[in-house]
Amino acid sequence: MPNVVCVGAQWGDEGKGKIVDHLSPRADLVVRFQGGPNAGHTLVVDGETTILHLIPSGILHTRTLNLIGAGVVVDPDVLLKEIAQLAQRGVVVSRERLRISARAHVILPVHRALDQAREKARGRSAIGTTGRGIGPAYEDRVARVGIRIQDLLERDSLRERLQILLMEHNFLLKELYSVLPIEIEQVYARALEWGEQLEPLIDDVGVTIDHALRAGRSVLLEGAQGTLLDVDHGTYPYVTSSTTLAGGACAGAGIGPTRIDTVLGITKAYTTRVGGGPFPTEDDGRAGAHMGKVGQEFGATTGRKRRCGWLDLVVLRHAVRVNGITALALLKLDVLTGLPEVRVCVGYRARGRELTEFPASARELELCEPVYRSFKGWDQPLEQARAFEDLPDPARDYVSWIEDALEVPASLIGVGPERGATIERANPFDTPPRR
Repeated sequence: MPNVVCVGAQWGDEGKGKIVDHLSPRADLVVRFQGGPNAGHTLVVDGETTILHLIPSGILHTRTLNLIGAGVVVDPDVLLKEIAQLAQRGVVVSRERLRISARAHVILPVHRALDQAREKARGRSAIGTTGRGIGPAYEDRVARVGIRIQDLLERDSLRERLQILLMEHNFLLKELYSVLPIEIEQVYARALEWGEQLEPLIDDVGVTIDHALRAGRSVLLEGAQGTLLDVDHGTYPYVTSSTTLAGGACAGAGIGPTRIDTVLGITKAYTTRVGGGPFPTEDDGRAGAHMGKVGQEFGATTGRKRRCGWLDLVVLRHAVRVNGITALALLKLDVLTGLPEVRVCVGYRARGRELTEFPASARELELCEPVYRSFKGWDQPLEQARAFEDLPDPARDYVSWIEDALEVPASLIGVGPERGATIERANPFDTPPRR
């Protein structure tokens, strides 16, 4: 069976949770491969909203095994809270439904404290972090002092490892940021509890995926954040601390690149961004206000209001190239209903020259002015459309032009928040396996 990677093609919040939920019935395994509880994937099923920060979006489907890969940084308190909330709704989260990589790193209270202290100290230069400790946890992973999920089970060495980690971080908290240090005994006791509670779910995720692939089962790999938040290819330094691209799915899950058959890029029919950083197509006028209100553009993780603007083809061309996107899921097309004109950025102007490729410098991006192409808007509601032919002519023209401009088909089109409000023109799992 073919395997699909879902990645965000913008600055995150594109609707990856909705698409993963839509595709999960066809997948035997759903795998989160990077990020942490800074992600917020929203699912709307029968009018009931579920927001997941760590658990993969396939958890609402009983036959799907959900895996948290080694590339994810896990806050055990957040994970356990999500498990409890799902249990209250009648979703039993057992080993048959969810497993966590023993190699995944743990977000500790000191990571959150350091993240928040740094952001506060930056003042007006703050990068807009969620303050949930993701960056410091990834730093410790690279510095080889991090605590992994497996370490929570190794009582004889856990306290010493925590002591080494806390020594440097507490020095920074106390001496540089004037914040109270984190007590070792409190963290150690809580870490032991985490180990006991999570032990039934701990797994060698890479091996589990490999066994499934060898048995001909299908895998859906779920990314967090978006291409423009990638630590290498995003709007650095206004980025997250992990690789958000399709290539990161392999390392984060524990499989080789030849196991990937389809790369599905998720994008809104317009653009949003949370936090600081340049945003060339941001619209502070009527259109942006319309997108924010109709699209309910508030962060699922932070609750912050999202900045809204027109679709940016420079961004999407960049995303197609660095991810190798083979199909698009174009979501929230319905939000544009009622606008007399729909605009798309086709290039930038900066310092007297035109740009068609996304610049590496965030400072240069701040100087960029968008070059727009305009399309006729539409007034007809789209929520009941279930085939491409059900869309009004201007909406079809808009979608077709995007496909032609990017040379990538829009296999899925989102016309509402509900699970069923999706036009499926092609099944991403229909791609023949490469193996």
